[in-house]
Amino acid sequence: MDIFEKIKNNRGPLGQHSKKAQGYFIFPKLEGEISNKMMFRGQEMLVWSVNNYLGLANHPEVRKADADAAAKWGLAYPMGARAMTGHTNYHEQLENELSDFMQKEDSYLLNFGYQGMLSAIDALVDRHDVIVYDSESHACILDGARLHQGKRFVFPHNNIENLEKQLERATKITDKTGGGILLITEGVFGMAGDQGKLKEIVALKDKFEFRLFVDDAHGFGTIGATGMGTGEEQGVHDQIDVYFGTFAKSMALIGGFLSGNENVIEFLRYNLRSQIFAKSLPMPLVIGALKRLELLRTKPELRENLWIIANTLQSGLRKAGFNLGDTNTQVTPVILKGTLGEATNITLELREKYKIFCSIVVYPVVPKDVIMLRLIPTAIHTLEDVEYTIKTFTEVQEKLSKGEYAGDGIVKWF
Repeated sequence: MDIFEKIKNNRGPLGQHSKKAQGYFIFPKLEGEISNKMMFRGQEMLVWSVNNYLGLANHPEVRKADADAAAKWGLAYPMGARAMTGHTNYHEQLENELSDFMQKEDSYLLNFGYQGMLSAIDALVDRHDVIVYDSESHACILDGARLHQGKRFVFPHNNIENLEKQLERATKITDKTGGGILLITEGVFGMAGDQGKLKEIVALKDKFEFRLFVDDAHGFGTIGATGMGTGEEQGVHDQIDVYFGTFAKSMALIGGFLSGNENVIEFLRYNLRSQIFAKSLPMPLVIGALKRLELLRTKPELRENLWIIANTLQSGLRKAGFNLGDTNTQVTPVILKGTLGEATNITLELREKYKIFCSIVVYPVVPKDVIMLRLIPTAIHTLEDVEYTIKTFTEVQEKLSKGEYAGDGIVKWF
């Protein structure tokens, strides 16, 4: 079969809806200043879908640092990959400051989080090693595990009892191969909002020999007494062997980093294919990250504002009878029962009538007949935003229970 013919007949789970969904449900265009309210198709929307946890995207000090760095350096410098011609004192400075903040021996910058995480997994294990990972792990972890030429075992989400069984299976294999075990999980699971059970996982180190790799994309800068992440929140930060953080969430930027033991980071520095064979982070992004990290460290009120909004939003929704699942972080999933058609109509009415823009998640990401409205609170939302959203969601829930969203919403609105 012609491979293009196969593509024509199977567009994929998202692609099959492209003709109706593109530009509205998929690839929507939010315009204007990054804030709690933005423009969508010419209408101002209250936005709960932007990864700007601490409100740094348009912070005046950040905007000035970004602009000054762009004017001084341009976007081309430095040219080349870090190992060749893309290395500067500022890249080293950012790595050193990240290490100090994370209380780890060393750190290494990543030009993009997804590829960096995938490539780190690839570098850390060989065919003699075994990967054990949480079933709800992010796609970058899944893709990294799929690259692995050795064995990999998955345990049901946060199921420590089953994790022990997978570690037993892994140990039997590594006893024969002479390899090791890499256990991968997340600090904060970005869809459901619950924390990985790092404390319980770390406790298994007394029984099994493994190294712990934590993707804390949503925890870095938001969780813990100083914002150091989920490990700090659970009191086991020093037991995380390799820590991954991204600039894309709390710092509203591009890039990421790995922190850990000096020997491990040095190894990764020389073996991460996604960094060795890709251009270094441009200077304005490095300078911008330095300013953002400074604010993250010195202005705890940013994190406090985020949690005022998140706690008020979640307590209000729960009081109104909504199911938020097991979230114990700022990520706020509102779980409803309904069909794909009803999910479509709810999204349309939220945007067209109520002027609320939030992400909607349906099967296969969540089980059939489940609708998840995923809210991302930030430090720049207001209590008025929260009150209006709770009121609106209450009305939507009442309409859903009465069957008012049954039918083809796309036909209704387009």
